[in-house]
Amino acid sequence: MSTSNISTCTSEKSYKKILYDAGSRVVVVHFEADWAEECKQMNDVIEELAKTYKHTLFVKLEAEELADITTSYEVECVPTFIILREAKVLEKIEGANASRLSEVVKHHSTSFVAPIVKPNPEINIEDRLKKLISSSPVMLFMKGSPANPQCGFSKQIIALLNESGIKFSHFDILSDNEVRQGLKKYSDWPTYPQLYGDGELIGGLDIIKELAESGELIETLPKVEDINEKLKKLTSRSPVIVFMKGDPKTPRCKFSKALMAIFNNINFTEFDSFDILQDEEVRQELKTYTNWPTYPQIYVKGEFIGGLDIVKELNDSGELMSNLTPS
Repeated sequence: MSTSNISTCTSEKSYKKILYDAGSRVVVVHFEADWAEECKQMNDVIEELAKTYKHTLFVKLEAEELADITTSYEVECVPTFIILREAKVLEKIEGANASRLSEVVKHHSTSFVAPIVKPNPEINIEDRLKKLISSSPVMLFMKGSPANPQCGFSKQIIALLNESGIKFSHFDILSDNEVRQGLKKYSDWPTYPQLYGDGELIGGLDIIKELAESGELIETLPKVEDINEKLKKLTSRSPVIVFMKGDPKTPRCKFSKALMAIFNNINFTEFDSFDILQDEEVRQELKTYTNWPTYPQIYVKGEFIGGLDIVKELNDSGELMSNLTPS
């Protein structure tokens, strides 16, 4: 049953009125799409949050129908949550991250015990952690992002790495409770941040401090390869690789979802995928590398084939499979 502090926005005029009437109250806007199962799941989370945070407003908004509003917040996938106060953006959360949404609402509203989110039994967490840890020569698991660290320890380690001129990738453990808890056990290290080099745990903040003070930090960590070399390796790591938002089972935008539907229709399953939402550097730099501004992007034997429109054309002409499986 819906609560009185949840509403559905159907026009730009009604959206502006919601923000005006909200005054200094926190507003949580859910950019959703009726085709995305994750949005329906997150609406269940919103129902629970709304019962506890009665002074917080929760707004559901169809991202594709209200494109001007969606574009104004640079929303690129669903579900996405924008948290505002007095029309100012406080936080932006991409994807179905129930634990992260709960923590953010807790931070900006009042205390709340996050609902239990059951892990997906189909996902092997150890395999997932290995893939994450090895996704970059230097990988930092932290709270928040380098631009917006969410704890003092993460802020300090970012400063140390930047002072040493070390390039690194990162993962926000607040966005995924399964990774957050699983990595503690996997690494036998109970706190965050955690820094990995070439797939091996280097340590937390104290160890990084010691290495920096002794001048050994740079020598301890592997050198991060040039971004173009990294992209060249990524685009060639499998005969066919798709750079998309989300993964084949849970695409995070309508274009990625449409591409997966085409592949399913022609029974094409022999491809690898890369979730560009998990690596901001790849997400931005690949656009320049290919001179192609949008996702998904498809590569065959390291060569860029195109995006969704080109795949649609090839599919309509009956040439898609031959282009995906060249001799």
